[in-house]
Amino acid sequence: MPDIRQTQNSDEGALRVQVVTRGGNRPIQNAKISISYSGDPTGPLEEVNTDASGMSEEVALATPPLELSMEPSEEQPYAEYTIEVTAEGYQPFNISGIEVFSEQLSLQEVRLEEVEENEPGNIVIPAHTLFAEYPPKIPESEIKPVTETGEIVLSRVVIPEFVIVHDGDPNDPTARDYYVRYRDYIKNVASSEIYSTWPDATIRANILAIMSFTLNRVYTEWYRNQGFSFTITSSTAYDQKFVYGRNIYRNISNIVDEMFQNFLSRPNVRQPILTQYCDGQRVTCSNWLSQWGSKYLGDQGYETIDIIRYYYGNSMYINTAEEVSGIPASWPRVDLTVGSTGDKVRQIQEQLARISRSYPAIPTVTPDGIFGPATREAVERFQAIFGLPVTGIIDYRTWYRISEIYVAVTRIAELQ
Repeated sequence: MPDIRQTQNSDEGALRVQVVTRGGNRPIQNAKISISYSGDPTGPLEEVNTDASGMSEEVALATPPLELSMEPSEEQPYAEYTIEVTAEGYQPFNISGIEVFSEQLSLQEVRLEEVEENEPGNIVIPAHTLFAEYPPKIPESEIKPVTETGEIVLSRVVIPEFVIVHDGDPNDPTARDYYVRYRDYIKNVASSEIYSTWPDATIRANILAIMSFTLNRVYTEWYRNQGFSFTITSSTAYDQKFVYGRNIYRNISNIVDEMFQNFLSRPNVRQPILTQYCDGQRVTCSNWLSQWGSKYLGDQGYETIDIIRYYYGNSMYINTAEEVSGIPASWPRVDLTVGSTGDKVRQIQEQLARISRSYPAIPTVTPDGIFGPATREAVERFQAIFGLPVTGIIDYRTWYRISEIYVAVTRIAELQ
């Protein structure tokens, strides 16, 4: 790609890399990260190292102008970067095609294997769905008829801990299956399907559509009832774009953490609605959400629910899943802060204490059920490490992020 540093109208975005062990999710300190332009890896632009939490600093990088991501364009609206990651005792790993937008923080996770005789790991991120040509969605009914054999299996809507993503056409036996945490899957799809530079209400509307589509597949066990062993595919013709190992964006990640229990419903329909969508430019679709159209509605000041109802009708409303499957404890429905006491405080202290064994930058706390200054300090450090607002208060987002990391460090989080 051209050297964006020499482009007069270039902008700037940022990249932050986290390096962890594969399987155990333990942070790797002092991993070396070399950053270069994709297509021109001969001259590294930046070299940084990870801290005790496996995190690099935020690295400022040149990008195309912001305006290119605000309208359909033949010019690529993001810069592509390649990273090479090395650490003592681990196999080197390369990721190319990392997409960095103007004014956006891109987050890239890297999972390293211990040194063996294998070849270095490598991931190539393909072009963004809105920029490249991908097969259009094959239309389906938004509600699966209850009279069909093997339809609704689950008795209620739950948020699964994992979804199994078949990385290709459902009938392709050579495609690999990935076990992916539900929220990580939603963040990946949203980062692959829309631009993070768009209005907040637009991003939220699209994320709601993505989550509801996914939960319909989960709730109806759509592919399992056809004899498959996976939850959903990465094919845009059948489902939604998922790119294994791709970068995500901080604003998209934060929104998903806020909204991950939500889905879209219609009155007197138990199942989440299969909310199909299209880009609205190369492919047009009636009664589906248009990605570019939702962007223009966001520009006009439409709220999230107004965007949803503009495309899916006034009977659509935002619902909440009854429970979260596979997470140790549910949200206590009140913020925990200095002065809070009880079992919920003790539980979160126990989780923070376990997390601090893997992330030593988090001070160890004593699980006594009393939220004091030491607990606040541990919460603040956790929030800083994992990209949350540093308040020292355990709110909804912080609670579930702690639960997620606790699960990740206490058992294998992904089956490869």
